[in-house]
Order: sequence, then C-alpha cells, then structure tokens
Amino acid sequence: MTLTPPPASPPSTEPAPLPGATPARDTDAAPGPWRRGPVLAVPALLVGLVMLLHAWIPDVGGLGSLVETFLPWCGAVVAVLLVLALLRRSATALVALLLPVTVWLSLFGGLLTDRSGAPGDLTVASHNVGAGNADPAGTARALAASGADVLALEELTAEAGGTYEKELARTYPHHAVRGTVGLWSRLPLSDVRAVDTAMDAGPLGDAKPESARMPDNRALRATVATGRGPLAVYVAHLGSVRVTHRTGFGTADRNRNAQALGEALAAERSERVVLLGDFNGTVDDRALSALTSRMRSAQEEAGDGFGFTWPASFPVARIDQILVRGVQPSRARVLAGTGSDHLPVAADVSW
Repeated sequence: MTLTPPPASPPSTEPAPLPGATPARDTDAAPGPWRRGPVLAVPALLVGLVMLLHAWIPDVGGLGSLVETFLPWCGAVVAVLLVLALLRRSATALVALLLPVTVWLSLFGGLLTDRSGAPGDLTVASHNVGAGNADPAGTARALAASGADVLALEELTAEAGGTYEKELARTYPHHAVRGTVGLWSRLPLSDVRAVDTAMDAGPLGDAKPESARMPDNRALRATVATGRGPLAVYVAHLGSVRVTHRTGFGTADRNRNAQALGEALAAERSERVVLLGDFNGTVDDRALSALTSRMRSAQEEAGDGFGFTWPASFPVARIDQILVRGVQPSRARVLAGTGSDHLPVAADVSW
C-alpha cells in the first residue's frame, strides 16, 4: 500500500513576533462590570439629587410644587433603573443607585409599613364628592355607612346639596353648609362660620355645566361638642391646580388659599383642631407649609401605605387630607370609591 503525504501548508504571511513582545489583546472581549452601564449611572444620580435637593428647585411656573407633588414616584424610576442595572450587570450603575435608594428610603420608607392602631375616640372623614357626580344619593349612602362621626364634604353644588342633606339626615342630625363645603355630624355643632381664604380663582372652565360652577366660599370652621370636650373642625377646598402653556403648573389660587387658611389656624384658640379637605396638593408640597408646619398628617402617622386618593380610577397622589393638632391619630385609611373622581379618606383620633 502506498501512502500519499498530505499537501504542504502554504507558508505564513504573518511576521513572527519579536522577542519579548506582549501578545495582542482581543478587542472583542466584553467590558468588565465597572465599565458597563455608565449611561444608567447618570439618571440614577440625577434622580437622587432631585429627591435630596427638591426644596432647592425653584418654583418657577410651579416646577417646585410639581416635583414635590409626585416625589414618591421617583421610587418607580429608581426601581426601573435597578432592574436595568442588574440586567446589564453594571457595578457602576449599582453603586450610583445607592444614592437615590438611600434618599428615597429616608423620605418615604416609613410609609411602607402599616402604622395603624386601635380604633380611636372619634372617627372623622372627608370626601370631595365631585361637582360632576352622577349619583350623589349613592355617594351619600356610602358615606353614611362608613361609620364616621364627623363627615366633611367638598365641591357641593346647589343642585346636589338637597340630595346630600336628605340622604345624610338620619345618620347625621347636625350639619352646616357654607358655599361649596359642608360638615355633617352625629354630635352637636356650634360656632359655625365661613373662613375667608381669599379665593380668586375665576371660572372653572367651559367643560363643566353652569350648575357645577362654584361660589367663592370654600372653607368653614365649626366646634363639635364631644364627650371629651370641644373639638374645632375646619373644612376646606383649596383652589384648583391647572397646567397651561402660559403659566405652567398653575398653583397661585391654591397657594393663596393655603396661606390664608394657615393664618386662620394660627389664630385658632382651641387646643384640639382637625382640618379636613381637598387641598389639591400633597403634604410634601412646599406651598402648603402654612398648614403642614402647624398640623400633622393623620395618614403619615397612622396610615397604611401612601394613601393616594386622586384620581379615583388610578390614584397617583394624596391630595385629600386629614391634619390634626392636639389630638392623636390612631388609624387613617382610604375608603372605597363613590361616583366622585376622588376617594374618601377617614381617620380615628383620640384624646
């Protein structure tokens, strides 16, 4: 048998490496974890700085208020960035995320737990019933069944006012209405008066019918006679907030209302005070400091979660508030929706 030798390989055209030369690196090798994801690190740091320095953001065109209204949602941005950083396996992005995670937890971490306790001495509730509510009778019945001893309603219209009075009369024998806000109570009321909040909001807009337009009076004060002594109760509906191309996040009317209401609270002589209402703003909003610096949020002290109330179909902000002074909130909660675009809120308070 004859063996045929294999064909000779062609001579190599590449030059031989010089003695002592370092072999060439593979330029296609994947970058290390510290070199991956620098693009993710930039927004992570920006979100952290926004939360850390939100009070320093100028309120030009309402920008500061807008950021503070939705400040808790920075956590959702952080969560998305964290998932992307893990998928990218980027050590740089993960280290950068330490800043926003730490800041968010310091601001809102306490709201992730259930802070509610035992029932209190008195249950108060508040609801913006909605000027365009198609079922005021159903809303009234749901509120009467809530178990509240004192019930505040905002955005009452002349057309629906009689319906609320009729449906709530059996549960709440005492009530007072001033303009578009009202107070219903199982306990006697006295010293009822309107509170001047210097409202100058103008028309509500063409989208609402004439029957839904609001008079200027949007706040009242009353004394509730409880078994533990008098309780001053304020009901308020602060000015609406609108986004326009001219004014940006328009908050001028609401801010004036908050300032005037804060002055009324500063002059209040009662030791025990509860403020109920639709503030069109959150307790994080600097524009409401005239209120939040003088009173405490029942939701933040005795609630479960963030307690978002608006819009009712998919709540993204808590603009319906219960603030207290001189009494201790023991439970705070958001009630089931009604025909309104807001969700009702309730809180138990104790002496």
